Amino acid sequence: DVLHYGLDLTWDHEAAVLTGLATLTLRATDDAPQFQLDLGQPLTVTEVLVDGQAAPWTHPGKDLVVDAPVTGDDRYTVQIAYHGTPEPVAAPVTRSDFSTVGWTTTPLNEVWTMQEPFGAFTWYPVNDQPSDKALYDLTIRVKAPWVGVANGEMTSRDVEDGQTVTQFHLSRPAASYLMTIAIGAYRSDELETDTGTPVTLWALPSQPGAFRDMRYVKQAVEWIEKRLGPYPFDTVGAVMTASDSAMETQTLLTLGNNDYVRSPEVIVHELVHQWYGDLVTPTDWSDMWMNEGMTMYLQFVYRAQSTGRSIDTVMRSIRRYDQSLRDEAGPPGAYDPAMFGSSNVYYGPALMWNELRHRLGDEEFWRLVREWPQQHAYGNATRQEWFDWIEQESGQE
Repeated sequence: DVLHYGLDLTWDHEAAVLTGLATLTLRATDDAPQFQLDLGQPLTVTEVLVDGQAAPWTHPGKDLVVDAPVTGDDRYTVQIAYHGTPEPVAAPVTRSDFSTVGWTTTPLNEVWTMQEPFGAFTWYPVNDQPSDKALYDLTIRVKAPWVGVANGEMTSRDVEDGQTVTQFHLSRPAASYLMTIAIGAYRSDELETDTGTPVTLWALPSQPGAFRDMRYVKQAVEWIEKRLGPYPFDTVGAVMTASDSAMETQTLLTLGNNDYVRSPEVIVHELVHQWYGDLVTPTDWSDMWMNEGMTMYLQFVYRAQSTGRSIDTVMRSIRRYDQSLRDEAGPPGAYDPAMFGSSNVYYGPALMWNELRHRLGDEEFWRLVREWPQQHAYGNATRQEWFDWIEQESGQE
């Protein structure tokens, strides 16, 4: 159970080498002669310290096994020094907008990361699964004028010995797949929502119109707050990358550089995840429909409002796809694991939410939609916990 990650990362973009020092505070969940983390095989570990004492380790494949005994419920400080050229790994998907996850470099050795359902292990030692949420502090060093960008609040930005040094603090726990980092000649733009939440946007000079499109983040947060309640984190923003996809990385959306993923609809979708997916996160990936169904449903609500149609009209147009998506990738709650994140976990659950709205009525439905994420705020939940809660609250089976 990792409680905190302190990551000090130096990216030599000319040599394409990452040098890292990771300091983990962890709690052992049981007595054991050793413990294991995830770390990409291209990275070479040079030292491991447990509570300041050198510890032996092995690094077969993606497994970093530290041969140090631990006692259940005791806390330990683990320091891991490493370096190398990170590589992305294959994603278990058939989607067209991405095929790999993790640390990704452009031909100029700019960096971006997206890592659902895994991929954080490609650039730092981590317990890379969604139920182990932790706090983060990151320091990113890169040759100026390039800049390192990450989740959370940027607490400092300086130039030291020709390097831009940025520091970021994430004040609420995050699952590892919700972390992100981007490196390049980034420029920033600052806004603020009507309720005072700082908005920070990051784009490269090679991305014309990026700031214009990303400024919709402010209006999208304000639109969502009317339906889901106050934004649950200290900061919000977006970083434009060279990806073809988009990702709900916590407090800082990772947006691809194409018209669709820069659209208001997609920005709304990814921001709804800050409540459904980031504030409350599935305990394991069998329940990703709990995230994607609600974010897709709010995207359709937005589509209905912006096009002057009723939500039922929009949902009728979606319904015709449901069975074919189930036939192709399985039911949303038991999907084909080789087709992670396919459309079946988006459309079917969105249809379910709309049927639930009809059964409960608008007032009761939206009350439950607002209150559910608060039941497990900054933690995890399973489908059974959701079933039990909504049955108790609604009085219906």
